[in-house]
Amino acid sequence: QVQLVESGGGLVHPGGSLRLSCAASGSAFSTYSMGWYRQAPGKQRELVARISSGGSLTYEDSMKSRFTISSDNAKNKVYLEMNSLKPEDTAVYYCNAVPLIKGPYWGQGTQVTVSS
Repeated sequence: QVQLVESGGGLVHPGGSLRLSCAASGSAFSTYSMGWYRQAPGKQRELVARISSGGSLTYEDSMKSRFTISSDNAKNKVYLEMNSLKPEDTAVYYCNAVPLIKGPYWGQGTQVTVSS
């Protein structure tokens, strides 16, 4: 069982920035594939970005120029740096972990609201 706890969401003005963090339990974090997804009201959950255990990065096309995913194996954390935020980025952002065995696991989500 992997527990994920997101933090860093909040209200931000258009054009602003936020940094989301996800803390993961377990001693095998370096072997996990980690990701960020988001779900806006009335819409399906969608991929934002993923980082593999080997450091390979995957981004949803419309976000890769503004968002950056990174991880810190020493802290068991994955981050999502979001810049130039737009109202359409408003959503609940979820952390996802895919270990070598079992999973995937999801965090409880953190709300990001972009509004003036």
